[in-house]
Amino acid sequence: MRILALDPGTVRVGVAVSDELRMIARPLEFLPAEPFAALAERLKELIRDQQVELIVVGMPRNMDGSYGEAAAKAREFVAALQDVILVPIRTWDERLTTVSAAKALRSGGTKAAQQRGKIDSAAAAVLLQGYLDSLVP
Repeated sequence: MRILALDPGTVRVGVAVSDELRMIARPLEFLPAEPFAALAERLKELIRDQQVELIVVGMPRNMDGSYGEAAAKAREFVAALQDVILVPIRTWDERLTTVSAAKALRSGGTKAAQQRGKIDSAAAAVLLQGYLDSLVP
């Protein structure tokens, strides 16, 4: 079974998925954040199609480890998801995932203008890879 990662934003939600062995994360797609009902329906499809048994949602933290306004919005997002998704949901520290994703895309030859949608799913993949790496003893 796979793990799905979500990097929620106000406009788009980046999505990534693990392989079946839970070793490697790969960007999947990005979804419009609104309307929430459409987002939830697409996530249900992905959960079924990808055989997902856990969702990891990025939890924004300040560099000092504290939680700010973005974390409160992420908590609201998780609460809304828990109302419509039956799969367990965990949060994971997402500090610097977008920065890492942007660097990886640039090093792969993706120009800044082309990064708009790709960066969200790439950030979700960075987030998921960090979570997967934490599972290794």
